[in-house]
Amino acid sequence: MENLVNKVAESGIITLNLEDFIPKSTVVFDLKAFLFMELMLKEKDYRAALLTHDWNQYVGQEVILTCTADAIIPVWAYMLAASYLEPVAKQVIMNSIAEAKTQLLLQHIEALDNTTFTDKRVVIKGCGDIPIPDSAYAAITLKLRPVVKSIMYGEPCSTVPIYKKKTIL
Repeated sequence: MENLVNKVAESGIITLNLEDFIPKSTVVFDLKAFLFMELMLKEKDYRAALLTHDWNQYVGQEVILTCTADAIIPVWAYMLAASYLEPVAKQVIMNSIAEAKTQLLLQHIEALDNTTFTDKRVVIKGCGDIPIPDSAYAAITLKLRPVVKSIMYGEPCSTVPIYKKKTIL
């Protein structure tokens, strides 16, 4: 009887799932909770609320500073919240939640040590459970291309070639 050989497993291909770069511990600081009737900001009340707010929950966290209410928020209100967050948070990003998560994802890709992929064949996983922004696929390509042997997109059993290092004789 002939042994079945898993050629994909033996190929040395590394599968990279961009879902692994999605921030796991982001916390949202939403100014909506500090608005009067979720419509407007009262400076005196806002300042008083920030003084009594529990800032310990943001220690070491990547914090998204935003306002999900449909309200006009003065710039100083974000600045004031950022001044409280800066000493405790790992990082503060002011943006919509979706845009901030994309920004953090791109930062995590940029922080990747690409030398571990030197001369490797890498498949960037395609379909997954979590939607990945297109910009992340471009970012990982730009990060890996200088060092890898090849980049493919999809699944190891069915890939689309993206890049292959040319061998110089």
